[in-house]
Amino acid sequence: MGVKGKSIASTEIHEGEIVKVGSIISWKYNEEKICKEVVEAFDPHKKSPTWKVIEGDLLELYNSFTIITSSEDQWTKWTFEYRKKIDDTPEPLVFMGLLLDVTKDVEGHLLKK
Repeated sequence: MGVKGKSIASTEIHEGEIVKVGSIISWKYNEEKICKEVVEAFDPHKKSPTWKVIEGDLLELYNSFTIITSSEDQWTKWTFEYRKKIDDTPEPLVFMGLLLDVTKDVEGHLLKK
């Protein structure tokens, strides 16, 4: 993928393309954490991909975890849908911070162009 910032150590496309439905993508973040996702849906009009986490560290805390993004003009909206394994599981604030950093990395990349 074209943008690599300080938040993401590496990415790998196992099947398909980055926003093609059915594609499988994994990425390493925060040094040794891993997230492997399948693209469940993509709405080109809303610029909105939906990724379902299928492997990785998030599934140690949550039974399911889905990430939905949408972009409009200069705004990007991240939505998390998840089910905690136990009631005491924390909200995914650290992951939210990571995606904020990723958004800033992408913004910085695009502003250079």
